[in-house]
Amino acid sequence: MSSSEGARTFRVTGDAYDRLMGRYSRRLAAPFADTAGVAEGHRVLDVGCGPGALTSELARRVGAGAVAAIDPSESFVAECARRNRGVDVRQGRAETLPFPDATFDRTLAQLVFHFVSEPTAAAAEMGRVLRPGGRAAACVWDFAAEMRLLRQFWDAARELDPTAPDEATRLRFGREDEIGAPFAEAGFREVTTGALVVEVNYESFDDLWTGFLSGVGPAGSYCASLTQERRQALRESLSRRLGDPQAPFALTARAWYAVAWA
Repeated sequence: MSSSEGARTFRVTGDAYDRLMGRYSRRLAAPFADTAGVAEGHRVLDVGCGPGALTSELARRVGAGAVAAIDPSESFVAECARRNRGVDVRQGRAETLPFPDATFDRTLAQLVFHFVSEPTAAAAEMGRVLRPGGRAAACVWDFAAEMRLLRQFWDAARELDPTAPDEATRLRFGREDEIGAPFAEAGFREVTTGALVVEVNYESFDDLWTGFLSGVGPAGSYCASLTQERRQALRESLSRRLGDPQAPFALTARAWYAVAWA
């Protein structure tokens, strides 16, 4: 699965995204904004905003009028604008940001660089629109190990089908320190990397499983492509890996981040 193919799996409604990944995006938004140093008085850009989890956190911190957001998905742009009145939300690509040079104090890309076709070009664009001394930041899931929802899903899938397109092997930047590379290549003067960990609660295993049934992201798209029999086998395998939960439970997720100084 290429980055562009993975990106196409997010051409869904905001509600569908929320059922699988939005609950994680919302939990990640505040610590990610903290890591990027977003504060009152800044003008901020959300690159690859999706339906607006990070956008909402940025607007809360600096005011909607000081936030812009961009995403290639028409449905996500509409949903982000609906959820975040007063934010300048536009449709477009990270590699060609439709903003003048030196417009923003912070540019952030949450859970996006996995799916960017030209990551160094996107990092360069995030730098171009920064004011002198500004910061760009990006974060991506640790697909290989500690994003437990996706790691357990793909382990269950590959147990049944060794050819299943595991995101840990098909997508970039899911391992420690990799996310800093595009920013270093784009010429930022300093790049630091690290990890953020969040926890998400589920009422039941069905609460978790229904998130995969809307075809969201590579995992949801793979799940939706299966026959009913194979999908049921995957459901049972995933439930076993999570201990067949019969009561509310929680899963942790680790994201790798990079912060780059212009």
